[in-house]
Amino acid sequence: MTEHCLTINAAGRQLDLLRGEASRLAKGSKIDWWIERVDGSTRFCFEEAKAKDEFAQVCDSFGIPSRK
Repeated sequence: MTEHCLTINAAGRQLDLLRGEASRLAKGSKIDWWIERVDGSTRFCFEEAKAKDEFAQVCDSFGIPSRK
């Protein structure tokens, strides 16, 4: 399985909001997603690149920076 991940620096309500959006995107695409903690950041991973790209757009729309 290929992983498509974005690393996010968010906490509290922002992180909760992003978890909800990641879940919604994955459910709509019928794919799995997961979170990994990495050096104080959170990595959101998806099974498909399309979902990762859509999630990056969501992060941008909320003004939350992300990196690959």
